[in-house]
Amino acid sequence: MPDADGPARILVVDDEDAIRDLIVTILSTAGYDVASAANGRAAVQKLAESPFHAVVTDLVMPEQEGIETIQLMRREFPGIKVIAVSGAFDGQCLRVAQLLGAHSTLQKPFEPKALLETVRQTLTAVEQ
Repeated sequence: MPDADGPARILVVDDEDAIRDLIVTILSTAGYDVASAANGRAAVQKLAESPFHAVVTDLVMPEQEGIETIQLMRREFPGIKVIAVSGAFDGQCLRVAQLLGAHSTLQKPFEPKALLETVRQTLTAVEQ
């Protein structure tokens, strides 16, 4: 969903540095404007400071976990698209995340192509 102002801005939220950095690299290489946060609390702070088109968030994190963060983002920033990612509990948390406001889900581990396709589809999807 790049607009006239430039590429889509995406916030990546994951408590694992290596995974967060990998997602940031994949999205940046694809041309997105990407920022990151290590937990839900930091993510909400970044969203309050600057607009983003989408958030890619892990579900199991310290400080403020993903389900709580998704609910807060959907309430406080209703225009933002949310993509939940998780490998915990064989991805069972992803269904809950979708019921509570995530637009899309992606089970870890995932291929870069799957991430990019999920982001593209989520950014271009029309709200129902």
